Amino acid sequence: MFFVTSDSDEKEATGPQDTPQHEKVIIIGSGPAGLTAAIYTARARMNPLVFAGDTPGGQVSLTNEIENYPGFPEPLGGTELVERMTAQAERFGARIEYDTVTEVDFVHGRPFTLKTATGAVYKAEAVIIASGASPRKLQVPGEAEFTGRGVSYCATCDGYFFRDKHVIVVGGGDSALEEALFLTKFASQIEIVHRRDKLRAGAALRERAFANEKISFIWDTVVDEIVGDEVVKSVKLRNVKTGETRDYPVDGVFIFIGHEPATALYKGQLEMDERGYLITDKLMRTNIEGVFAAGEAQDPIFRQVATSVGQGCAAAMSCERWLSEQ
Repeated sequence: MFFVTSDSDEKEATGPQDTPQHEKVIIIGSGPAGLTAAIYTARARMNPLVFAGDTPGGQVSLTNEIENYPGFPEPLGGTELVERMTAQAERFGARIEYDTVTEVDFVHGRPFTLKTATGAVYKAEAVIIASGASPRKLQVPGEAEFTGRGVSYCATCDGYFFRDKHVIVVGGGDSALEEALFLTKFASQIEIVHRRDKLRAGAALRERAFANEKISFIWDTVVDEIVGDEVVKSVKLRNVKTGETRDYPVDGVFIFIGHEPATALYKGQLEMDERGYLITDKLMRTNIEGVFAAGEAQDPIFRQVATSVGQGCAAAMSCERWLSEQ
């Protein structure tokens, strides 16, 4: 038995891996796309197995409030939405496995072979990829060193630790403003550092951010370095128009500059664009027959909970119809 990993290395499986568990449908990812696919495939009596991955619930589980998901006129917490979706999927018979798929083999035909972080091996007649995306990094000195010690990619997770502190938020899109507004519950001062002189965020979020007395803006500026000792103490800022640099004391750095699709595992096996997003057709099919994709792993444009739900539904329906034809 051979596996194809993300770097295309092949290795032979041994021991307990010689008796893989056979599944009709495996879903990789437990965000809105993956859980919706689980609901639909479970209702179709396909008994899906869902691998929750490193972040059960995906990025939405780290979101404090969701205000634009249809059917919920009041803001809904991301964790609550994931819990409801999970309960619904399990009610119809979906099984959630809190493990991470680390190796896949899509190129040697069906049934496809998958291996997880715990060493378990599975065979699947069909696979739906809903592995989502992960936060994009600044790639500046000090970022990796101080992650968890003043550098964060999740205000919902870490905002509590910055009570009465001065923090900056890097970014200018919806996520940056949403997280900055959440941080106003804890931090005494939040400054949004943006490389342009206008925001990309939606009008409603802009209005709320501009009206909040705790939030201010540093325009046309980037972070070149994050400095500290045991924790973050300051950042080096650079004005992109004048080139002027300055050391700026802060207690925390929250980074929200977009996401990168979590698709490295499939390189060399599934077609993807230059940014790493999986390429699918209107039926959510990848270039490998029997492998489907939904959500932010294949969506570089919309990247919303509502669109991920629709894509997960479409992938599940296409998967069910395809299996019924085999």
